Amino acid sequence: MSYTPAQGIAASPGNNVSFEEATFSKVTWRLLPLLFLCYVASYLDRVNVGFAKLQMLQDLKFSETIYGLGAGIFFIGYFIFEVPSNIILHKVGARLWIARIMITWGIISGAMIFVTTPEMFYVMRFLLGVAEAGFFPGVILYLTYWYPSHRRGKITALFMTGIAISGVIGGPLSGWIMHAFPGVHGLAGWQWMFILEAIPSLVLGVVVIFYLKDRVRDADWLSEDEKRLLESQIAQEQADKTEVSLGQMFADGKVWLSAIIYFCFVMGLYGVSFWLPTIIKTTGVSDPLNIGLLTAIPYAIAAIAMIMIGRSADQQRERRWHVAIPAFLGCVGLLFSTVYDHNTLLAMASLTLAAVGILTTLPLFWSLPTAFLSGTAAAAGIALINSLGNLAGFVSPYLVGWLKDATQSTNMGMYVLAGSLLLGGLLTLAVPAKLVNK
Repeated sequence: MSYTPAQGIAASPGNNVSFEEATFSKVTWRLLPLLFLCYVASYLDRVNVGFAKLQMLQDLKFSETIYGLGAGIFFIGYFIFEVPSNIILHKVGARLWIARIMITWGIISGAMIFVTTPEMFYVMRFLLGVAEAGFFPGVILYLTYWYPSHRRGKITALFMTGIAISGVIGGPLSGWIMHAFPGVHGLAGWQWMFILEAIPSLVLGVVVIFYLKDRVRDADWLSEDEKRLLESQIAQEQADKTEVSLGQMFADGKVWLSAIIYFCFVMGLYGVSFWLPTIIKTTGVSDPLNIGLLTAIPYAIAAIAMIMIGRSADQQRERRWHVAIPAFLGCVGLLFSTVYDHNTLLAMASLTLAAVGILTTLPLFWSLPTAFLSGTAAAAGIALINSLGNLAGFVSPYLVGWLKDATQSTNMGMYVLAGSLLLGGLLTLAVPAKLVNK
């Protein structure tokens, strides 16, 4: 007999449906809370530079272009080391490698307090990207060890609500730190923000070492019947996939199409993530604490939408339209944010629509490539798609920063990001339905 607190009932192998549901619920309650917290910490350390910008640019005399280049150069280091990092994770196990990633990025993120020149800013952001490379695709790969594809839409959506929750928590937290701590022990508010927000990553990195298990067979918290159920479902799904070599994976057009689609979506994500505080400030809000509280609104609503649409995609076993429609909504939201850029209420409504659309596309996107990749090719393919897609994290903030310096407005940048989301949605519909609707 096994027991799951999520359902409050006992389940046995004799009742196949309830036993299966109870087993997967048990796995979810064991894995998702920790992975979720890790992603919240990861994303917060990655994008809190958007809040630091509100004070750091004036203190260090940086231009918008310098900020945009520094924010984006993170993704160059991320790109270079992403594929090898994920292959190492597949070989040595998720537990040690995810812990290594988190501890090193926590140290580097905290060391951002020492930045005084553009060159130092660029170097530290690059090193942060190197440190974090492999975390996100590693977790996506790790979930394929525990869940078949028809369950991963909801699970990946739950995990990726970490982006939204980091905005809900991180916005007000960053705003409060920068509002309350300037001058304490001679440090600026933005320096305190980097120090304090690095601590969760360091703590969680140590927890991962003792808590995660690399494979189903290693999970001492599962019964033998539960292990056999999970292993049989994963093995059956792997048998339905075509095993390909690394060379074939790099030559697979579906992998490159997936990378282009993801690039389009990430353009929108980091355009909003790195510039949302600035856009809100443009509407007339000046206090960092108030800006932080307002940034929580789009992310909170997006978190709810991510879970609801992820559940719908799993229930209907349909992926393409569940990805494309949110992308189109994100496009519309960004366009309206430029129309109402001096009206706080309407701008927030538009940015909320944009956040809902953009953030919802991301977890459901990953149900596309994981439906046709397996084995070492899955580790490399997921990392390749993620690293190429995340080059948009370099292009997007740098481009918006350059356009803002050139036009004295973020509107032109938002037009480019809206067009990118539209293209990504259209390309998603070009993926054959029979390939991904499983």
